[in-house]
Amino acid sequence: MAAGAAEAAAAVVEVGSAQQLEELLRLRAKSLLVVHFWAPWAPQCAQMNEVMAELAKEHRHVSFVKLEAEAVPEVSEKYEITSVPTFLFFKNSQKIDRLDGAHAPELTKKVQRHAASGSFPPTASEHPKDLSVRLKKLTHAAPCMLFMKGTPQEPRCGFSKQMVEILQRHNIHFSSFDILSDEEVRQGLKTFSNWPTYPQLYVSGELIGGLDIVKELEASNELDTICPKAPKLEERLKVLTNKATVMLFMKGNKQEAKCGFSKQIVEILNTTGIDYETFDILEDEEVRQGLKAYSNWPTYPQLYVKGELVGGLDIVKELKENGELLPILRGEN
Repeated sequence: MAAGAAEAAAAVVEVGSAQQLEELLRLRAKSLLVVHFWAPWAPQCAQMNEVMAELAKEHRHVSFVKLEAEAVPEVSEKYEITSVPTFLFFKNSQKIDRLDGAHAPELTKKVQRHAASGSFPPTASEHPKDLSVRLKKLTHAAPCMLFMKGTPQEPRCGFSKQMVEILQRHNIHFSSFDILSDEEVRQGLKTFSNWPTYPQLYVSGELIGGLDIVKELEASNELDTICPKAPKLEERLKVLTNKATVMLFMKGNKQEAKCGFSKQIVEILNTTGIDYETFDILEDEEVRQGLKAYSNWPTYPQLYVKGELVGGLDIVKELKENGELLPILRGEN
């Protein structure tokens, strides 16, 4: 039994550099390769590593890899890894699927699918109820939702790039979903919206249309009346920093911190018994970059009390050691 465990552990390869991953992708191009982006401070990652070891026993022809996300930032940035655990699936050296979060049943399903077919996940017709609920949530995730190829910072097709430029030109506040990161959503949304191409723009959960429709709305001056306008960034940041008496800007949230520094500051705040709210800067690139200039503080997490910056993790640690943290959080200082 011990030998079997050792064999399973050996089946999960640990990668420590971009070059090592590229080499593995080349060497194992013919087989399915599953990469787990993980962090040693996240207990859910340890659980998913155990799941990977079990899957490795069952699927001898699948290559399983674990890569510490924060230790190889260039790889995490390349594949837009903003939280852990995240799983990427590769075939023929190309990314074919993705799974965000600690979802053992879904990971098992995806490995089985890709190992059996060597192709993409099933279309929406295979589980229409679950997918329909998910798509409804996604289309309502923000007042203005853009389903596109890539991200607003890095569009991956000309039509998506043009759509982003139009929305930004009109100062329209929108969130986006990269349909290249999820083949299930990519195929399912075509049926859900009865619209065969991308990008697709939704407002209040209702489909507006693709690039041609948005161009027409722009030409007729109707676009500004349909889509919500973005407040000026400085005004928005002022509102956000004053949203609660104690506001923490961090990676993740108080239930699931997504970096070691954020995890530590949450643990400190939780010991105080003071109510506080969090904002996940990984969910909003505008806030993530803008708050650095607004606060003149280059890193995260950042703690605010009554709209005033207290500081980051080191400052909070010092205040706790000096017995000053609780009075500050109560607004007594």
